[in-house]
Amino acid sequence: MIAIKRSCLAVVTASLSATLALSACGPTNDDIAHSESSTAMYQAYNDSMTKMHSEMMLGMGYNDPDSAFTQGMLGHHLGAVDMAKTQLKYGKDPEMLQLAQKIIDAQEVEIEQMQNWLNSHPDVAAPMADTGAMQQAYATGMNDMHGEMTLGITDPNPDMAFARGMLPHHRGAVDMAEVQLEYGQDPEMLQLAQEIIAAQQPEIEQMQNWIKANGGVESNAQ
Repeated sequence: MIAIKRSCLAVVTASLSATLALSACGPTNDDIAHSESSTAMYQAYNDSMTKMHSEMMLGMGYNDPDSAFTQGMLGHHLGAVDMAKTQLKYGKDPEMLQLAQKIIDAQEVEIEQMQNWLNSHPDVAAPMADTGAMQQAYATGMNDMHGEMTLGITDPNPDMAFARGMLPHHRGAVDMAEVQLEYGQDPEMLQLAQEIIAAQQPEIEQMQNWIKANGGVESNAQ
């Protein structure tokens, strides 16, 4: 699955590079600066997605549902923070800049919580009764999330790229939290899953409204 996703990201990278090359005919200085900025922004998102995917794949291979959720969500949160920092660097819209900072502030706290939990909760050696079903649920959600994010981050408008990329990312977090609520047993991680849903559902609605109000289109509207 890793190879398939990396191949997909590589295709999108090549497509974006070709688009930028074609638009470079007779460029002005502003055109060149914009193209360079767009390429750097896209590369930052692409790098964070590749890293996040690897971390989430590690968690998806765990046998214990609580450990799988925590390891997978840890990678997911690290990816969100990276994306938010990219928005702070390239974005201009006040609402999306504020949202990016809010995401960093909230998820860095949860990252530390999950790291501490994992230090004292290693994965179990053998598959459990629900391991197969749990892993399949995570795999399905991850495929959907990455496909939509890959489309979203190619938007040439930095603020729109952030919103269209972070929207499916948040949906993916909610999906993962719902899997944890179905298969998990650890009270602390069950509570964290509930908190993630409660925090990110309003932000999902906020991004949907912002994209619509600014003439954008969701990568795959639900």
